[in-house]
Amino acid sequence: MKLNLTKPICFFDLETTGVNISKDRIVEISILKVYPNGNKESRTWLVNPEMNIPKEVVEIHGISNEKVANEPTFKALARDIYNMIKDSDLGGFNSNRFDIPLLAEELLRADIDFDMKSCLSVDVQTIFHKMEQRTLSAAYKFYCHKELEGAHGAEADTNATYEVLKAQIEKYDDLENSTKFLAEFSARNKFADFAGFISYNKNGEECFSFGKHKGKLVTEVLEKEPGYFGWLLNADFPLYTKKVLTAIKLRGLNNKI
Repeated sequence: MKLNLTKPICFFDLETTGVNISKDRIVEISILKVYPNGNKESRTWLVNPEMNIPKEVVEIHGISNEKVANEPTFKALARDIYNMIKDSDLGGFNSNRFDIPLLAEELLRADIDFDMKSCLSVDVQTIFHKMEQRTLSAAYKFYCHKELEGAHGAEADTNATYEVLKAQIEKYDDLENSTKFLAEFSARNKFADFAGFISYNKNGEECFSFGKHKGKLVTEVLEKEPGYFGWLLNADFPLYTKKVLTAIKLRGLNNKI
C-alpha cells in the first residue's frame, strides 16, 4: 500500500556509542525519504563519533572504533543530513524517545538550528506497543511475515520500520492513513522538549517536570529565580532542552517590552 502523505516523511535509524542523549554520539545513520507520490530515496552514513565505542555496544551493532576511524565526523555530514530531512516529517522505531532527541543534539552541536515545530513525528514502536507489545524483529515478522535479516544495522532497521508502518495501517481499521493522525497516535506525553524536562499543563503552558519546581510554570520560576536559569544552562541537560528554556526566557522578556 501507499502512505497517504501531505509532505515527505523521513524514516531513520541511528546506531550510537550508547543511550545517553546528552553525551553519546552517532556512529551510523540511515534515512529513507518517502515522497507523497511514493518515490523514495535512501542514504546511509558511517560516522566517526570522536569518542570510544564501548565493547559491549560494538557487540550489539557491530560497528567498531576501527571501522569508523577514517569516516567523516557528524559535523562534516550535518548539513547534508539536515538538507535531507528539513522539509519532511520524521518516522522511526522508538524515535520519539531516543533517535529524534539524539539527532537534535548532534545537529545543535554542529551549529544547525534544528526544530520540530514544523514537522510531525510518527513513532512506529509506540503504535506497535499499543497494539501488540513486541520488538522490531517481532513486529517485522508479525506484520510483514518475514525474518528481519541484519537487525541492529541502521539501514535494515530503517527499511523494516517503513514496511511495518504500512502493514500496520493495512491491518488496523482504526489507524488512519494520515501522518498527522499517526503522529498523534504514536505520541506519548506532551513535552516542550524531547527529554521530558518541560511538560505542558492543561492550559498548554510550559511547566517543569522535575526537581524542586516540578509542576510550576517555567515563566514564573525564571522570573522569580533568575539564577536558576543560569544553573540550568550550565548543568548537564540536553542542548535542545536548553534551547527551549532560552526561547521561553526570551519570550517572557519580549512580553515585558
